[in-house]
Amino acid sequence: MVSPASTFLTIPGLALLVLGVNPIEGSSALSHASWTLGLRLYRALCSDGAQSTNALFSPVMLAGALGALGIGSRGHTAEQFQELLKTSGPQGGEALALKSMREGNGTAYTLHASTALFSKQAPGLDPVFLKEARGHYGLDHVPLGKDDKQDTDTITLWAAGAMAEAKVAQPSNVLQAQPGALLLASAVKFKGLWHRSFEEGQGDLRTFLGTKYTKIPMMHRAGIYRHYEDMENMLQVLEVDLKGGNMSMLLLLPFHVESLSRLDRLLSEELMAKWLERLTEQSIAISLPNVNLSSALYLQTQLAALGLKDAWDQKMADFSGLDAMKGQEALHLRDVLHWSSMELEEEDEQVEKPKLFYADHSFLLLVRDKASGALLLMGALDLAEGPGLHDEL
Repeated sequence: MVSPASTFLTIPGLALLVLGVNPIEGSSALSHASWTLGLRLYRALCSDGAQSTNALFSPVMLAGALGALGIGSRGHTAEQFQELLKTSGPQGGEALALKSMREGNGTAYTLHASTALFSKQAPGLDPVFLKEARGHYGLDHVPLGKDDKQDTDTITLWAAGAMAEAKVAQPSNVLQAQPGALLLASAVKFKGLWHRSFEEGQGDLRTFLGTKYTKIPMMHRAGIYRHYEDMENMLQVLEVDLKGGNMSMLLLLPFHVESLSRLDRLLSEELMAKWLERLTEQSIAISLPNVNLSSALYLQTQLAALGLKDAWDQKMADFSGLDAMKGQEALHLRDVLHWSSMELEEEDEQVEKPKLFYADHSFLLLVRDKASGALLLMGALDLAEGPGLHDEL
């Protein structure tokens, strides 16, 4: 069963999306291929409702990692990688997007992002492939041995180092595999700053109406924001700048308290592009939760459902482009493991008759790089951690 290894979040709910303020010149707002992968993978996660709670992932990081591994695939396996990533070849625009985001690191945000290929008793990986994958995508290679416990510790320590974290969720049951198994791992930590400070009341606990009703701290601010009300689909769309203008947060908030299933079904590239085009500046009084979201996911089931079928089968998988020994134990993909984390911190404007935007129920979230248009993060909040409510009726 593919499931989140862990999920931790202190947020009330909004349906939100984080993206660049402007699209790339001469392109549409959702031009980067990572949007297609992100939306498809998000829907696949949601199809297993119990497993999608508070999921967060990085479409551009996953696209880069899968694109790197796709360099070494051949035959039908290569075709499935290309179809999944919607490219005519194994190398798409993910490498350029990651390069762009790394160049912006340390300006208005901090980004830790790494990918690695762990190989289980497969000593003869082609050095030409490893050099190309590292050069284009930054994909490291970490060989593993025969001791599953030691190998699990190796992967966990790698993820913690990649995210500059003291501790991350430890993978379980992913290394009980035969020789020749490959584990593709990626880890991303994004830490941004709000463009302007919020007012945060001391002890101002408000109700969050998600899969459980809890009490959580909220922060408040009034100002001029880009906003749109979709009356047909019954939701508000709000864009809030992050510091530096490289990123902004787009919040998708249903009119009424409800599960995310209806909004999940609505999501499409066409509809999201329409929402972005119709945003206009308005006076808005907003109430938002503090954000600290992290997740660890196993994605084999979802990626197989999206068409990557042969890669997991020892007999069907064709990774002959990785095999320098030409005949070692059949190389195959055991799992795709993904860690992600997002934090927003604080680093006024007088408005008249503001419209109310009160986010107190489940939401979606995406983060897009302004320069490349790539989708850095996508996720959902169904459950906000906090003290539960007593029945007051």
